[in-house]
Amino acid sequence: MKICFATNNKKKIEEVKAALGPNFTIVSLEEIGCHEELPETGDTLHHNAFEKAKYVHHHYGIDCFADDTGLEVDALNGAPGVYSGRFAGEPRSDERNIELLLKTLENVDNRKARFRTVIALIFKGKEHSFEGIAEGEILKEKSGYGGFGYDPIFKPSGFDKTFAELSLDEKNKISHRGKAVQALALFLK
Repeated sequence: MKICFATNNKKKIEEVKAALGPNFTIVSLEEIGCHEELPETGDTLHHNAFEKAKYVHHHYGIDCFADDTGLEVDALNGAPGVYSGRFAGEPRSDERNIELLLKTLENVDNRKARFRTVIALIFKGKEHSFEGIAEGEILKEKSGYGGFGYDPIFKPSGFDKTFAELSLDEKNKISHRGKAVQALALFLK
């Protein structure tokens, strides 16, 4: 089955391909000829995920799914949330986002946080959504070199490693995106 994942983030595509397995051919935006920036004007993950999926489906006529992910920090009342990718402003930078978050939490004891992913699927003309959540905490400094985004400072509950220190297979089993993709895969199978 061929389906478009509405992203050009190679690390996200790699994670999703690994989670979905060989029965699915995942194509990126680049592979379908979509080179424009997808709209993300909503103030919720659900809105942004569907906005991207609908854009691709409407303009390229292909079944597709899109995700939006946010890091919700308890001490910041759920921020950066939907603005996680642009927390430190434009241009987007994982490094600057991490630096700003660590500085913001510098003297904060409550470091509980969660990653939340919403996947919006448009398949055979119908809309579906899937959600995944990974609970954890924000460390005081980076640890690990894998993953992307806030992975080097996020330690999932029950683990002594950050997402950046886990293998892709380990991360896919417990991560927010991994859980949402597992629900997507169950639906598609």
